[in-house]
Order: sequence, then C-alpha cells, then structure tokens
Amino acid sequence: MVDVNGVRLHIAEQGEGPLVVLLHGFPESWHSWHRQFGPLADAGFRVVAPDQRGYGGSDHPDDVDAYTILHLVGDVVGLIKELGEEKAYVVGHDWGAPVAWHTALLRPDMVLGVAGLSVPPPFRGPQRPLAMMEERFGDRFYWTYFNRPGVADAEFARDTRTTLRKFLYSASAAASPSGEIMQPLVDPERGWLAFMEDPEVLPEWLTEDDLDALTESFSGGFTGALNWYRNLDRNWDLTAAWDNAVVTRPSLYLYGDRDLVPAFPGARELIDVLPDLMPGLWRKPIELSGCGHWTQQERPDEVNAALVEFLTACREGVDGVPGTERAGS
Repeated sequence: MVDVNGVRLHIAEQGEGPLVVLLHGFPESWHSWHRQFGPLADAGFRVVAPDQRGYGGSDHPDDVDAYTILHLVGDVVGLIKELGEEKAYVVGHDWGAPVAWHTALLRPDMVLGVAGLSVPPPFRGPQRPLAMMEERFGDRFYWTYFNRPGVADAEFARDTRTTLRKFLYSASAAASPSGEIMQPLVDPERGWLAFMEDPEVLPEWLTEDDLDALTESFSGGFTGALNWYRNLDRNWDLTAAWDNAVVTRPSLYLYGDRDLVPAFPGARELIDVLPDLMPGLWRKPIELSGCGHWTQQERPDEVNAALVEFLTACREGVDGVPGTERAGS
C-alpha cells in the first residue's frame, strides 16, 4: 500500500531497474498485467502496477469529482515520487491509456517513455464527449448509460462474476470471429448486460483463476470505476489549456484489429495520421491481427515483445527512438 495525494493505492511490484508503471482499465485491476511482470522484470525493469483509485484494494473516494483526469495523473506522479524515483516509463490499457498519455502530456519531465494499448493518444475534440456521442447515438452510447447515477452500478453489482465474464468475453476477439465490430450501444431500459453473450467456455487467455481475482477486486462494487466516466465532460473542460497539444515523449501505440475502441467514430482516422501528429512516436502504430479489446491479456507474447523492445531502446538510447532520454539522466 502506498499513500498518494490523500488516497491509499494498492500496488503489485516485481523486478529492479528503471521504473515502469502499468495502468489498467475498466473493468479490471492490476491483475490484468500479470503476464507482463515476468518478461519486463527479466528485461531489467522495476515493474509496478497499481489498482487505480476506485478499484480493487485502493481507496474509493465518495465524491464523483475526485476522479478527474487531473486526479488520476496526480496519482501517477505521486506514485513515482513515493517509490523513490524522479522519472518512469508509463504504460496504460483502456482507461489506463488516457491516464498514461496525459501523464506524458502534462508532466513530460517525469516520463521517460509512454505506451498506450487500445486507446490512442488524446487529441481534445471540438465539443464535450457526451454531447458528441449523444448527437450520433442518442441516449444509447454506453458513456451516456454510465452517467445515469446508480443505474449501471446496480446492474453490474447484481452478479459481479457474471458481469465481468460477459464484459471480458463480449469485448474479446472470441466474440467477433467474423471481425465485425458493433458499436457499444445500450438499451437504457434493459441495461447493457442483457445483450451480452455469457460464454459456456472461457477464451483461452482467460482462466477461472483470473476471473476469481477480478471478481474479488470488485467486491466493493463498481461505483468508483464508473465515476471515471462521469468526469468525461469535466475532463474536457479541465484540459482546455492543452487543446491541440501533442505528446512529445518517446511513445508506442498498440491495438487489436477487433477492438471496439479503434472502431469508435473518428478513431481509425486518428490512428492513420498518428505518425504525422506524434513527434515522439516510435515506428507506426502496431495493429495486432485477430486481437480484441483486452490487448495485453489476449496477446501477451506480442505485447511483451513490443514493450521490451521499446523500453529497452529508450533505456539504451537506441537510434530511431525520438526524444530518447536515458533512465536516470
């Protein structure tokens, strides 16, 4: 347990060397990175994965406005300092990716390199996110559903294990063997889970032990995690000063070709032009064929290889890594 900015964060840790902070997404925990710990530690890195605020063994503040992007970045900054470091590599998946990208955007002095899985780097749109999606999908986009106080919280908590099993399966490549990706739309009256398949057999990458660990981490409910979504518009307001700003630190982006996030409106177009927009981008975005949303869990070998190569190149100052700064310098 680590005290950071008035909250206590539960962390898992392995290895010695330059610090790598791994940031999970929704609905997950530090455990989503358990296949990355060994390979990164063996490559000479100190790997730390927190349960982010509102998740697992970490504190769950009551106030909705305690989950803004500034709080989340502040937790990463505070964690790096509490671990006795001045700088770190930051890697995030799903919601953890915006936290990682924004940490590099807001505190480039503390970020040696940044990698995002699934969610591309932040480019602040011309209008608030909820309004943008409501214009396209009415009240059916899942962000809107999550912003109804207490509604998704209650639906997901009725049977936590079933909720998580459906989520993990439905957003994986196993649920879309044809490669067709559906927008995450919800019937506001029936909820989201009613339309999710409950698999009889788990995908190969997901074990019952994995599901046990994740279910235990949500024993306190889903409200803290859902509060992240309830700050989407507030985050847009708070980041006005960084409109049109870009991440300049050495960066890596990976995504699955069957992931629903790159299929969001405008996301694929952004991915296509990232090499022109991101001065620190290392190579082109890496697309993993046949991979769904749970990138580092569905395709751990490819993700581990890409992360080890990128982080090692940053650490050793290899040519071709823009803006490289050696760890400890």
